[in-house]
Amino acid sequence: MEENTYALFCMAKDLMKKNDFLNASLLLEKAVAQEPEKGSIREALAICYFNMGFYGPSKAHFDRALQIDASNDFAHYGMGMCLLKEKSFNRALGHFKIAKFMKPGLRIYEDAIRRYNKS
Repeated sequence: MEENTYALFCMAKDLMKKNDFLNASLLLEKAVAQEPEKGSIREALAICYFNMGFYGPSKAHFDRALQIDASNDFAHYGMGMCLLKEKSFNRALGHFKIAKFMKPGLRIYEDAIRRYNKS
């Protein structure tokens, strides 16, 4: 019997709160297979991969989340973090600035811009 996508997502989010990114990613992979066009699932999976050090797959899922919804501020931030791992500082900064523009005053975005803005 196929598990409900929302139930998989909720169980994965609970695991993520416990820093169990491996098991969360397994549930989220099932959820993505069931609903590949859900940006929230792609974002959560990207976060799991990033926290496990799999930056390529993380970047791919953040990119897909942005294709689904370009106004996803956290996906822009996550994409910026992945780009930093590739040493693409200017591109990363661009994503941080977009995220900050979408959610002004959010400290995590402001800190990223301050930290990586070399101009």
